Amino acid sequence: MNRTTSMFFWVPNTITAMNLICGSLSVFFAVSGQLGWASIFIFCAAIFDFLDGFSARLLNAYSSIGKELDSLADMVSFGLAPAAIVFTMLQLTLFGKTQLIQNIEGNLSQWITLFTCLVIPVAGAFRLAKFNTDDRQSEQFLGMPIPANALFFASLGLILELGTKTEIVPYILNKYTLLASIFICSFLMVSELPMFNLKFKNLKLKENALRYFFLGITLLMLIFLQLYALPLIIIWYVMLSGISHLVGAK
Repeated sequence: MNRTTSMFFWVPNTITAMNLICGSLSVFFAVSGQLGWASIFIFCAAIFDFLDGFSARLLNAYSSIGKELDSLADMVSFGLAPAAIVFTMLQLTLFGKTQLIQNIEGNLSQWITLFTCLVIPVAGAFRLAKFNTDDRQSEQFLGMPIPANALFFASLGLILELGTKTEIVPYILNKYTLLASIFICSFLMVSELPMFNLKFKNLKLKENALRYFFLGITLLMLIFLQLYALPLIIIWYVMLSGISHLVGAK
């Protein structure tokens, strides 16, 4: 550890700790049935997750502890927290209400459905372990990044809490929609599908055409669809990554 690193390593580590705190708060609110706050804290965790890496690069403050801490925080914020949100949404789907787990009176099929949400943190753990040990992911991701998984489910939670289009609710609070989302997102996390990195090394159009195209369409989606654009942006990211891979785009 060089002198600069030893002087400032606490900065990204503190930001990472804020990521972990937000993820923990998201879990607390999700199991209490507060999907709005649970989702907001996942978005806050994603901001801190970006800032810790940015500050580490800016200050050249890398450390082995910081790398491990980052993965542990991500496991809570982007693995466990979205699973807690999905657990609550499945309760609303199956029983029309949220309740303490010891008060749930469900049959075997319903319990299996509820605990299917645990596929998310398991896949997330494999995703993080793979990322930490795979030197092929310096320029692009192999599999969907775990924050994208969390933001997708958090977006659904925000729509349920803050959305005004009630006709969409039955499509979200649908057992088959949620189960399909769990398995598709989990598969994408552990897959080998190349997905482009959103980090800009420079602002040159030629080297960042795919990123600019993604951000341009994303901006239009936010303008016209507002809150309802959030889950679609994650789907758009996955689709564009797949298309760019098929056509050989860089």
